[in-house]
Amino acid sequence: MSSARPHLPAPGAPAHCRPSYLQLSDAELDRRRQEALQELEDCRACPRRCGVNRMAGKWAACKTGRHAVVGSAFPHFGEEDCLRGWNGSGTIFFSHCNLRCVFCQNFSISQGVRPQEEPGEDAESIANRMLDLQTRGCHNINFVTPEHVVPQVVEALVLAIRRGLRLPVVYNTSAYDVVEALQLMEGLVDIYMPDFKYWTPERSRTYMKAQDYPEFARAAVKEMHRQVGGLVTDGEGLAKRGLIVRHLVMPGQLDETEQILSWVARELGADTYVNLMDQYHPAGKVGGDRYAEINRPLSAEEFQEARRIARNLGLRHLDERRPHRKLRMLRMV
Repeated sequence: MSSARPHLPAPGAPAHCRPSYLQLSDAELDRRRQEALQELEDCRACPRRCGVNRMAGKWAACKTGRHAVVGSAFPHFGEEDCLRGWNGSGTIFFSHCNLRCVFCQNFSISQGVRPQEEPGEDAESIANRMLDLQTRGCHNINFVTPEHVVPQVVEALVLAIRRGLRLPVVYNTSAYDVVEALQLMEGLVDIYMPDFKYWTPERSRTYMKAQDYPEFARAAVKEMHRQVGGLVTDGEGLAKRGLIVRHLVMPGQLDETEQILSWVARELGADTYVNLMDQYHPAGKVGGDRYAEINRPLSAEEFQEARRIARNLGLRHLDERRPHRKLRMLRMV
């Protein structure tokens, strides 16, 4: 894979196949960067609204000060087929998180890293990571858990764009975002991919330590849809623009699934691309008698029921894994 050629938009490609940020002027890019850094001075970057001066290195709920902490960056082949293609999705995983999900499957980087235990990376370093992933042939730049570092992402993106970034940008989020931060990303992000986790405040408080999660998630997902609309792919089946809604199906909680999917069908439309995920397993703080009700894997029957619910609600665009023909050919070599 190291010799892969970047899959970049051809000259004269339709507008929907070219990254949105190519339409932004230098002056607008400068304005976004300046506004982003101002947000860090009295931080309101996420629903926690801590109000600390992160430009001075202070931190609160997200445990992240002036610079974002990158947990890893690599071509990821576990994402949706329209993102991973045959060369992989260029994922940049950010450490720390603004949620405290007790079942987090990335616990070691979301909650297990102590503040200042890993050095943060400045905008130039993160921009270089993007350009390296582009050189390695990745089909997009995929920011994972960016909710608490939106200002740092904007700062790095401006640098990367000016140095030749030409890949679609994916915002891969828990949906615990504020609309104001998403508006700062408008025109910089091509593909929004929120994981709408819980519908009820009670379970959000119990399992994510954020009772207000549902109201922020609903507002955030609607704003994402307003910005980019439904999913658009190119002739190779690669995502170029639009919304992908994920939902991790939880054991014994299909009522949450039904309410979320009902809202998606009603508010966003039956053609919304939805990925129902079945990979839940006990992790993080779940074990023994702690959160015993979710201390088991999701059953095949529960997952099939979730898909039945989606179909009965009229959702027509459910994710189906069909590896790209070029990926299948590479695996045969």
